[in-house]
Amino acid sequence: MFDLNGMYNRQNDQVWAVNRAEADKNGGVKPKQQFPQKVMVWLGVCSEGVTPLVILDNGTVNHQPYIDEVLPVALKYGNNVFGDNWTFQQDGAKSQIHQLSQK
Repeated sequence: MFDLNGMYNRQNDQVWAVNRAEADKNGGVKPKQQFPQKVMVWLGVCSEGVTPLVILDNGTVNHQPYIDEVLPVALKYGNNVFGDNWTFQQDGAKSQIHQLSQK
């Protein structure tokens, strides 16, 4: 899941100042949106390379977008790279263990 407003990590953004007031004046305060827009991506990785990226715009994924958008990409990549002898290993997310996804 990626936050489209950018990830703020205070360890990466430092402001050198004599006191807090000066730091805030020089950009020390980083406002963050309460409910930022997010996007979820799926990517498969194996010993032979990386699958194409699948961007899932709705933020969360249930079984149907997983079946419709992710599994065809994984199947095509696996067949192109390994032929008919390969195994697709999932990590156990709810969309992956749904009975229709398993079918």
